[in-house]
Amino acid sequence: MSTGTKGNALSIGTKAGFGVCDLGGNLFFTAMGFWALNYLTDTVALPAAAAGFAIMVGKIWDAVTDPMMGYISDRTKTRFGRRRPYILGAAIPLGLSMWFFFTNPRITDVTALTVWATLALCLLNTMYTIVNIPYSSLTPELTQDYHERTRLNGWRFSFALVGTVLGAAVVLPIVSSFADRSAGFSVAGLFMGAVMTVTALTTFFSVREPAHETREIPKENIIATYTAVFKNRAYVTLILSYALNILAINFVQGSLVYYFKYVFRQEAMTTVAMVALLFVAILTIPVSIPVSKKIGKRGAYQIGFGVLAASCLAIFVAGHAMGMVFVFIMMGIAGIGLGFSFVAPWAMVPDTIEWDAHHTGSRKEGAYYGMWTFISKLGQALSIGLSGLILSKSGYVADAIQSASSLFAIRILVGLLPAIIFAAGVFMMASYPITEKVYREILAGER
Repeated sequence: MSTGTKGNALSIGTKAGFGVCDLGGNLFFTAMGFWALNYLTDTVALPAAAAGFAIMVGKIWDAVTDPMMGYISDRTKTRFGRRRPYILGAAIPLGLSMWFFFTNPRITDVTALTVWATLALCLLNTMYTIVNIPYSSLTPELTQDYHERTRLNGWRFSFALVGTVLGAAVVLPIVSSFADRSAGFSVAGLFMGAVMTVTALTTFFSVREPAHETREIPKENIIATYTAVFKNRAYVTLILSYALNILAINFVQGSLVYYFKYVFRQEAMTTVAMVALLFVAILTIPVSIPVSKKIGKRGAYQIGFGVLAASCLAIFVAGHAMGMVFVFIMMGIAGIGLGFSFVAPWAMVPDTIEWDAHHTGSRKEGAYYGMWTFISKLGQALSIGLSGLILSKSGYVADAIQSASSLFAIRILVGLLPAIIFAAGVFMMASYPITEKVYREILAGER
């Protein structure tokens, strides 16, 4: 079993063992982002507005449980550590709940079907929270080194992109290999659930938490704990920027299959576009790490925002007229932005947490990561709920030739809206205050 350290270098085993859990985590994120809305509207036969509502409620529940899980894990003491017991306990239920959601219940009553979708999503998101919040909270505990955190998150998000590719590339081929689309989604859900379970268990067995015997456990109640989080200006700036990032990405993810299915009438090409995006992102992540070291994490994140904004705007303005090859090229360019925006924010969160720890004397990693995912998942809920509502108001009809208004709505969702939101992220990050110099001063007690 590998061990983490507070020193300058972590072992390859620790980095790989830590990172692999996010392969399953991002497979979940991608599959839900790309396929949940389309699965509910075009396979389960839930009206678009009801499907968007169910996903939105599931995400809001997910967001609410995240801070609770962070609060609980901060106050846990076991021989396995504060975080790892939860990863172990929820790994198998997480996989099973993924399978359950993607198994069509074949309910014909719309109200009952909406209730089923909402409850299935709440269950799935709860299991994901129990694994993911403690997992994310391990990051600042494994190392305090400014650049080692970037390298650690580089490993994490390299695995994350593999999971993203799986979530983007395998679902449609599995579904298409079955005559019954519902059976195909059930098999895809089983496969993805198994991957999520195995990767979570791998992290549990391969990474050891540092000892906490002498570490002070926060004594505040949950309200005081999360109120204190918002006194950290650097963290607030970063979390709001990340919420914009997630909001925009979810608009793109949730709308891309509609774009290829109805604008180009080539649904199968969705997979090609996803792979183009993610393949370039995988190649870009190793480049983003030295760039981040050269110009700072803030600058690298701004590059990611800017490239994503430009490529989404190009797809909105010209994609439908220029054709699929043009869109594939733009998706590849967007992959550069995605690669730069994958590592930077997660490497910055521990820096903001360290500022708090040095000023308050207590460590609240779980609280910070709980609020981080709370805000980001509110962004997810908003984007998916709005997507379903916009599609419904535009006159969208599943598996039919779409009206001009529906096609325009799909173009807005995949291009214009995310472009505006990504651009806002560039400007918001300009006020982020923690540079490498500032961080070293924090550790030295000079700030």
